[in-house]
Amino acid sequence: MMDLALGVWVSSLIELSKLRWMLGAGEAWQPGRPLKLLFAGYNGNRNTGADVRVEEMIRQVRRVLGDEQLDLSVLSHNLALSEGYFRGTRQVKLPDVFPPFLFQEISRYHGVIACEGSMFKSKFANALTSMMIGSLGIAAAENKLSVGYGAEAGQMDALIQGMSRRYCADSLVITRNEESQAVLGRLGVPTELGTDTAWTFEPLGPEYGEKALRQAGWDGQAPVLGLCPINPFWWPVRPSLVKLGLRSSLGMFSDSHYRSLYFFKDGAAVSKAFHQYLKAFAEGVQAFRRDHRVFPVMIGMEALDRRACEIMGERLGGVPRFVSDQYDMYQLVSILRRCDLLASSRYHGIVTCMPALVASAGVTMDERIRNLMRERGHHDLLLEVDDSDLADKLVVILNRLFKEAECIRHGIGRTVVRNLKVMARMGVYFQQHVQQRYPEFPVRTGHLSWENYLPPLCAGLQKLVEEFE
Repeated sequence: MMDLALGVWVSSLIELSKLRWMLGAGEAWQPGRPLKLLFAGYNGNRNTGADVRVEEMIRQVRRVLGDEQLDLSVLSHNLALSEGYFRGTRQVKLPDVFPPFLFQEISRYHGVIACEGSMFKSKFANALTSMMIGSLGIAAAENKLSVGYGAEAGQMDALIQGMSRRYCADSLVITRNEESQAVLGRLGVPTELGTDTAWTFEPLGPEYGEKALRQAGWDGQAPVLGLCPINPFWWPVRPSLVKLGLRSSLGMFSDSHYRSLYFFKDGAAVSKAFHQYLKAFAEGVQAFRRDHRVFPVMIGMEALDRRACEIMGERLGGVPRFVSDQYDMYQLVSILRRCDLLASSRYHGIVTCMPALVASAGVTMDERIRNLMRERGHHDLLLEVDDSDLADKLVVILNRLFKEAECIRHGIGRTVVRNLKVMARMGVYFQQHVQQRYPEFPVRTGHLSWENYLPPLCAGLQKLVEEFE
């Protein structure tokens, strides 16, 4: 019921934005002035994947359009947690109750770039998808730039489908796979095929990751096995005034409280499934360790992953933990890339280690890792979080990572370079869309290579391009 009320609220404000534009209110771009763009996403929560994606979007947009011609702002739930990120932008606090804020804030810009990876899904939170649709819809209603960048689409509730169809028909959504393109195409949302934007991210150098691992007890010799568990079963997050009241008055639902009036899915079945997943994940790792000397570490890609890392880490005998509430994205990805092997339920755990050719496998809760492994040609390195034989199958896959690492790395390298080229094509699509919306905006001309549409590539990525192009 609360999701319905939120959807109606967002929809009414988009309709009101149309009227506001017809009356001549709001910011309009004029030639010779910087283009003011707002990056709307799930930042300020120490979700490493979300932050890395936006960091690279910003760098790419600056490269494509010219930094001197832009005035960029980024939404953040918690300004302290995103401090030091997104250099050269203005960070804007996003309140938990967001519809009135979006209505007022977006009128100050010339366009919106929606950044959330799971942009069109009901899997995690209808509130988050409503925020993405609201951001795109308000911008489109005011005849401004309205772009979803590196988006994924999946199962959506009827309300969210209807909002997407009605309010995103004048936006451009650049998806990160063909499956998402098909979902949005059925709703009449214009799309182009792109990819994730994390491929060009440059963390701290390998010396940082090596130092952190040595301080945690690594001898510098044993292969490092990275493990990225999550809680796959407590989604979606939904608003509830009843639970909020009971939590405030009686202390109930504290374990499932996310923030403000939002709560995770809870109950005995959720708890049982979560602990069974961690138990099987840990048992698979333990069986693998009986035959192989490795140094396992828990890596929490999002602050929410701390509990999963703590529980699984204890099951493994107290292995080191690196969680994003204590390590920023530059530090955490450096540690991740110093691993030799990785088993991850986090999509960006896999993506961000691939430029270092870490041999990786996925234990997935949805289509994101599934799509990535299909693209790599590694569908046999994929497991499901609720697989009844998860432990036994994980042993087989970890043995494959160990024995066939070189072959697996070759497939990973090809995939990274292919995605760099697709990401460059996203830059071309974006530039073209800016020209369509603002024909007088000056863009680069002449002969440009595909690398000119990417952020500057670090030496490691340049080496991969030379090897796998």
